[in-house]
Amino acid sequence: MAEIIQKDGTWTFDGDAVRVVPGRDKDVGPLRQALGELSVPLHAIAGISYEPGRKAGRLRLRPRDGADPLTQGTAGRLPDTADPYKLAVDPARAAVAEYFVDEVRNALLLDRVDPGPTDAYLLPGPPVPVTAEAGDATVSFDGDTITLDWNWTAEDAKHSVGPSRFRVADVRAVEWVPAKGLSNGRLRFTLAGAQAAPAPKYDPYAAELFGFGKKELLTALVAAAVTVRLPHPAAPATPTAPATPSAPTAIPRPASPDHDVLLRRLRELGELHKEGVLTADEFLAAKTAILGDF
Repeated sequence: MAEIIQKDGTWTFDGDAVRVVPGRDKDVGPLRQALGELSVPLHAIAGISYEPGRKAGRLRLRPRDGADPLTQGTAGRLPDTADPYKLAVDPARAAVAEYFVDEVRNALLLDRVDPGPTDAYLLPGPPVPVTAEAGDATVSFDGDTITLDWNWTAEDAKHSVGPSRFRVADVRAVEWVPAKGLSNGRLRFTLAGAQAAPAPKYDPYAAELFGFGKKELLTALVAAAVTVRLPHPAAPATPTAPATPSAPTAIPRPASPDHDVLLRRLRELGELHKEGVLTADEFLAAKTAILGDF
């Protein structure tokens, strides 16, 4: 077993999974603290690396594309301080970090883990219920219903419709973008059949993110909890039901011969029967077939 203990957190590898536990240092952000312990199975890992630095090095664990709902729901936009797959390492523990990397890499090679994308989530996502304070709303999700309760900063367009409540079954996409510089971020839900959405400040299915506090990043947990309950974007398409076979087309029956022709055939049959060419049974069968054409 390999283990590295730092103020930023503790990582442990037992050969099957990397256990990620956030530290209690004041610099550990609220998102990592709220997310708590993660167990990342070996088959969900694409790679691991150690980046040395003067003041602090960094361990980086990279989940396979599509394996982690948090990474998927945030589109990789989490800042380093909120990313649970990055661990600050004291330079004095660089050798331990490098040993940890070697152990995980060797296991990946021995187990022949495919580092490529997955078509299903391999991590469970954040537990529910989950609630987070956004810029203009409180966003909550109980596993079935998403609620956006507007606060005093929300536009009148949002207050006029009241709190937004909708089921996860009606959600088709989640977009999470953190605030950056002078640009506000957003947590937007796209519902089935939705038309072009207005700007997030007016959209009743979007919460604006102002970026004024670290706790706003907790909205990423809501994004991940909803994302893991949506169809995986790389999942194989559901096979369509085979087309119902149409009723066989009736083969048109040839037009009945002219009655005079049929009568002539009957006379010919009668003569053949009299002459002994046809038996009684053969004559009766042929006569019945001809009479069926009348």
